Amino acid sequence: MSPMPSTRNGDVTRLLSDWSNGDRHALDELLPLVYDELRHLANAYLKRERDGHTLQSTALVHEAFLRLVNQHDVQWQGRAHFFGIAAQMIRRILVDHARAQRAAKRGAGAVRIELGEELAVAQQRDLDLIALDDALERLATMDGRQSRIVELRFFAGLSVEDTADVMGISTATVKREWSSARAWLFREVGAT
Repeated sequence: MSPMPSTRNGDVTRLLSDWSNGDRHALDELLPLVYDELRHLANAYLKRERDGHTLQSTALVHEAFLRLVNQHDVQWQGRAHFFGIAAQMIRRILVDHARAQRAAKRGAGAVRIELGEELAVAQQRDLDLIALDDALERLATMDGRQSRIVELRFFAGLSVEDTADVMGISTATVKREWSSARAWLFREVGAT
């Protein structure tokens, strides 16, 4: 994900703060600033999906945004925090959709995504989204920080720097944990 210009970052942060403090007009101003980036994120993610995937990027963005605006008691810390929460929403939407598709097909033809450079160290391969989610759940029980880093980097497309900012850790820690988590997930998902 390419970084936004600093004035837009500042605008997003200010609007998120205003929205957290009850200003509903801030939400109206926020939507156009984050919509394109959410759509870019959804498009990039859905490009990894197999042909025939039925969820469209516009629907994914709208569903994620609706879930985001219904978050109560969130004190938004800035743009990176917002997109970190968006990553959680997008992950849940995609996994729920994959599970529904699998149930509709009675298990035949799981929704698959491409495991590319975002997670794989070596070659690209197809990956079952549900298997990835299950592996992330297992990783979360062993190392919650690594699981969160994967979620932020893979599902939200956050940079190392933004991930560090959201999590309140150093970029060196993010890089180290990201590398370890990718290798673990590659082994886990490859074994299924």
